[in-house]
Amino acid sequence: MKFFKRLFFAIVILVILVVGGIAFMGHSMYKEAINKTSIADKVSKIKENENYVTIDNISNDFKNAIIAVEDHRFKDHNGIDIITTTRSMIENIREKDIVAGGSTITQQTGRLLYFTQEQRFTRKVAELFVAFDLEENYSKDEILELYSNIIYYGNGYYGIREASLGYFNKEPKDLNLDEASLLAGIPNAPSVYSPNKNLHLAKKRQSAVLSAMVKYNYITEEDKAKIVNTNNNG
Repeated sequence: MKFFKRLFFAIVILVILVVGGIAFMGHSMYKEAINKTSIADKVSKIKENENYVTIDNISNDFKNAIIAVEDHRFKDHNGIDIITTTRSMIENIREKDIVAGGSTITQQTGRLLYFTQEQRFTRKVAELFVAFDLEENYSKDEILELYSNIIYYGNGYYGIREASLGYFNKEPKDLNLDEASLLAGIPNAPSVYSPNKNLHLAKKRQSAVLSAMVKYNYITEEDKAKIVNTNNNG
């Protein structure tokens, strides 16, 4: 019995040391990144891009679509979705690798601002610290605006304006539900879901986006059906 107690405490101590070590390295990565270039400077530089658009010049359908499919609790959390993150952490620990994302829009924005797509536990911790900074210093609309302007939409298009003009020859504010839901599905895997690469998969992903929009009460089943039926008959 004493052996198992000692083994249990040894495992607990080991877990604490490992988690503490990862947290320390992640915080160090975060500090190194923001000391090199502050978040304010990063944001200011991005806004200088001629294709940058403000949140009021992005269609509501797109904003709703990207929130529904990427982070439906975006407006309620403080940068981290505890439920999704916990579920992802359990899966990642089980697989001994990062196989599940669970990143919020704010976390994704932090990663895009500073870090590579390399799947490392320390990088995930570092992006958390950036996410907390973003939530503390920027409104939800500002974070969503920033995110929409820096994510990749495939086919060489970075940011919602490049994508909107490139795929539909429209400004982002003029996107309809069909177009907006198609674009919102691309960033999950741009090389797979770009309509110029594989229209069938892009439409399949769009259907998942529309289902999320129905689930979280942004649109009705009838709204979804109109688009899906048109796609199937097209």
